[in-house]
Amino acid sequence: MATTQTSKNTKSKAAGGSGKKSASSKKETGAVALLKQDHRDLEKMFEQFEKARSADRKAELASNICKALTVHAQIEEELFYPEARGEVDEDLLDEAEVEHMGAKKLIAEIEGMTPEDRLFDAKVTVLSEYIKHHVKEEEEELFPEAQKSEMDLDAIGKQLAARKKELMAELDGD
Repeated sequence: MATTQTSKNTKSKAAGGSGKKSASSKKETGAVALLKQDHRDLEKMFEQFEKARSADRKAELASNICKALTVHAQIEEELFYPEARGEVDEDLLDEAEVEHMGAKKLIAEIEGMTPEDRLFDAKVTVLSEYIKHHVKEEEEELFPEAQKSEMDLDAIGKQLAARKKELMAELDGD
């Protein structure tokens, strides 16, 4: 895996900020902190799903998991990954995008099912395992590279938080 980058992310930042690191950027703030918190929240939901016994509870948790993953993937794809291009190993970003595609396929299948369907539990379990793998790669490889880069993770974190709030409101309105 290549960890040295010769080019810097110089595209314009329409959502505010230059995209470059400011003197006040901290290791566990901003974008990385927000995305890691999403990961912890998802882990808890998956654990609750594993323990759930009633069909109603499983349906509720699966719906919440799918919604949270959909929003998380969208903010990463719209904001975090584009900012990271040119700053971190491109292969990590490409793999993350492909992993998102696979997760979205499972999410769509789960959303079209009920807990009474034969493969419902299995699909949620496979999604959980898939996400655990994705989280491990992001937290052990992608995020450390982003933290060493010139990315302004605090500004990106604010953009992520605003977009997440907007998307959650849209989904709650459905």
